[in-house]
Amino acid sequence: MRTKKVKQAKESIVNSPLIIKEPTIIKSDKPIHLEIGSGKGKFITELADIHREFYYVAMERDLNVCYRILEKQEVLQLPNLAIIPIDAKDLLLFFEPKSVSKIYLNFSDPWPKARHHKRRLTAKSFLEIYEQILVEKGELEVRTDHESLFTDSLEYLKESNFELIWQHNNAPVREAISEYEMKKRANGPIYGFIARRK
Repeated sequence: MRTKKVKQAKESIVNSPLIIKEPTIIKSDKPIHLEIGSGKGKFITELADIHREFYYVAMERDLNVCYRILEKQEVLQLPNLAIIPIDAKDLLLFFEPKSVSKIYLNFSDPWPKARHHKRRLTAKSFLEIYEQILVEKGELEVRTDHESLFTDSLEYLKESNFELIWQHNNAPVREAISEYEMKKRANGPIYGFIARRK
């Protein structure tokens, strides 16, 4: 889906100290939770507001969408939330090994064509990155409305350093919910799983 350009987005992002624009190792004395592909940020900002005991990082490569997260962050006054406008393949520029406690993948692009499966955020190359930055027994939580992505991702896990600890073909609503999940719940099941780094 094409994102509508926000006129003031680039200027606000450039000037905001809340958005980490250059490769910088993110550190916190609180457990770090990372959402990859945060969209407009409803899910991650709600979690950060509820759980001030964690440090959240919203990763969203689209600058115009990052601006929407920034708007929510400023309204809620969330000192425990950072935003990074990068691609998932660059995560190692921002996180040290074994520094992240949990990763969320909410309704990632399913890349349905077989030749594009390597671009999926649950593909082997990405799982290997998550393995590096997650703490021992750190968790990867996935939600999707795309059944093939769900079933394929469960297969990808079998060749990784993750163990499946929970899965559901009609996952319940969590304490925070994304804009996309709100829309999709009316149309069919939401698939989900949680995997733990061995």
